[in-house]
Amino acid sequence: METENKKILLVEDDPNFGTVLKDYLAMNDYNVTHAKNGMEGFEKFKKDDFDLCILDVMMPYKDGFTLAKEIREKNEDVPIIFLTAKAMKEDVLKGYKVGADDYLNKPFDSEVLLMKIKAIIQRKATDSIADSKQFEFQVGNFHLNSKLRFLTYNNEKPPIKLSPKENELLRLLALHKNDLMPRELALTKIWRDDNYFTSRSMDVYIAKLRKYLSKDDGVEIINIHGEGFRLVVKDEVDN
Repeated sequence: METENKKILLVEDDPNFGTVLKDYLAMNDYNVTHAKNGMEGFEKFKKDDFDLCILDVMMPYKDGFTLAKEIREKNEDVPIIFLTAKAMKEDVLKGYKVGADDYLNKPFDSEVLLMKIKAIIQRKATDSIADSKQFEFQVGNFHLNSKLRFLTYNNEKPPIKLSPKENELLRLLALHKNDLMPRELALTKIWRDDNYFTSRSMDVYIAKLRKYLSKDDGVEIINIHGEGFRLVVKDEVDN
């Protein structure tokens, strides 16, 4: 996932720590806006669009929890990571209740923060793809109409009528065409669960889709071990 130009709002009242953290994130290609308290943080949030917010919990004028509530009223989806010097269970629970995506206790490893940011932004991006309203796709010589659940090869009649889960799975693969479709994304979006049994069930549906798509030598579903699947259209990859 590209991090360049991803905008982060950092709200941290410790000027030294805030500056160091801002510089570290900037070195890793993030565009960082630093606010020194909750009031300033909310003013900056209202004036720009951010991909992620990092909020210190203990701040003068307005604490991180209050700021998070105000941010959530403006934007329900922007990811929020809390930073706190207190490892109190009550604070962690309060943070998640106001909509935190993750929590880090100070002092923390900056590389861990970086990985958390990347993971959250990646997840939000794949979620937005999965929530796309697109329902018609060209996959090699196949045409998928996911609204009607029809898969048609070279305009042949009648089309293949897909089952609801076959249809949803192929649609997700088509939305990620020639890119990784994470296994967890399909399991949570289609099966609403991510465990061993639903994972085995998905493998059965992948096998069914491979059978349908076998008419076109240029189309293939590749298993990316431990990560997910990739719907490859070879002509488009070669070009």
